[in-house]
Amino acid sequence: MASQVIGFVVTLGILIVIHEYGHYRVARACGVKVLRFSIGFGRVLWRHQRTPDSTEFVLSMLPLGGYVKMLDEREGPVAPGELSQAFNRKPLWQRAAVVAAGPIANLLLAVLFYSAAHWVGVDEPRAVVATPPVGSLAERAGLRAGDTVSAISRDGNDWDDVQSMNDLNWQLTQALLRTEKLQLMVADSRGHGAHAVTLDVDTLDTYDVTPQTMARIGVGPLSGAVLGPLTPGGAGDRAGLRRGDRVLAIDGVPVPDANRMLQLIRANGADGDPVAVPWRVERGAQVLEFSVRPAVETDGGQRVGRIGAGIAASYEMVTVRYGVWGGLTQAVQRTWDSSVLTLKMLGRMLIGQASLKNLSGPITIADYAGKSMLLGPAYFLAFIAAVSVSLGVLNLLPLPILDGGHLMYYLFEAVTGRPLSDVWLERLQRGGVAIMLLMMSLALYNDVARQLGLH
Repeated sequence: MASQVIGFVVTLGILIVIHEYGHYRVARACGVKVLRFSIGFGRVLWRHQRTPDSTEFVLSMLPLGGYVKMLDEREGPVAPGELSQAFNRKPLWQRAAVVAAGPIANLLLAVLFYSAAHWVGVDEPRAVVATPPVGSLAERAGLRAGDTVSAISRDGNDWDDVQSMNDLNWQLTQALLRTEKLQLMVADSRGHGAHAVTLDVDTLDTYDVTPQTMARIGVGPLSGAVLGPLTPGGAGDRAGLRRGDRVLAIDGVPVPDANRMLQLIRANGADGDPVAVPWRVERGAQVLEFSVRPAVETDGGQRVGRIGAGIAASYEMVTVRYGVWGGLTQAVQRTWDSSVLTLKMLGRMLIGQASLKNLSGPITIADYAGKSMLLGPAYFLAFIAAVSVSLGVLNLLPLPILDGGHLMYYLFEAVTGRPLSDVWLERLQRGGVAIMLLMMSLALYNDVARQLGLH
């Protein structure tokens, strides 16, 4: 819990400061007088002002955003000697630059943090495939447990190296949103028999990037079939299984990885009463035999077998690290791809092709912030970069009260030669507030639903 709070506060603090600093820095460069630079809203907790005529820097009680208050005739009287420093007196291109500077600062921060993560290097699961779920695209393509993916292609001609399973999953996500096939270059567990297989991602009738969708694709990291903590009194505990046991076979069927083990457990009792079957496990230097009868539970409306045991995930890891130039170019590409992916996902949700369940709010952000912080600096940097991309893209949307909405106002002014009327500004602002409150409420509902296991 502490790591989640700390990670959330640090993430939010960095993103807000950088976003508002973008507005502030460009405003100053354009000769606009900045009255206040605020992190947070509400009652002021801390303030600093070098001189009575300089910018006031404040930290307020509700740190869920920030603002840069500029000298503006629309917000109060301006002394004749300061009219040249008023925001509303600046040329249209300068006002647009000041507004766009916040989201652009977030995107530049993403490039910087992605670069830093690439330079530091991260340990990620190697692109070794686990047993594909029955009926998945991977199973139909002929992938087997232990197959290693070395390259990926969209057309079978141009191939890109696959650095890790995370890299492969990112490519799969993009293929899902592009509704296109993907070709993988794979070899067996010994590195022999390299060949290309095709994943028909374009045949999936969904654009939702969820665990259920990824399971339908069926490409996951290989993990040993090693038992984690057992529920006291559960089927596995009663049978004599222990934490750390490596499962070798169930009912005479070899178990190459954790995925295959789960498939065999879940299938026992799916179509009737579960039966006791022999298990062969490795415990230290011994190979032991047990008779295990799973309990039956309902999961997603289906009967599945359960033994009341977790999995001690054990992946073959690889360190992904780039040089200075390689890390920078990868960061720029990742920022661009993430921006496009975010826009596509928002567009799919708007027209009903993707579920609104994909929206996430502060609880999910805090959860991932805490987990990434515990994994190490590179993971945390990459996480902040990912959120920064989302924040930058979201703020560029043409919605009133967002930076993108103000840019639309300026586009109207550029086309018509006159600014939007105060009446229309007020109407659009109210509509924008309503839309944002609806989005925030939905995101918060999704967060709570995920925590309760309803999504």
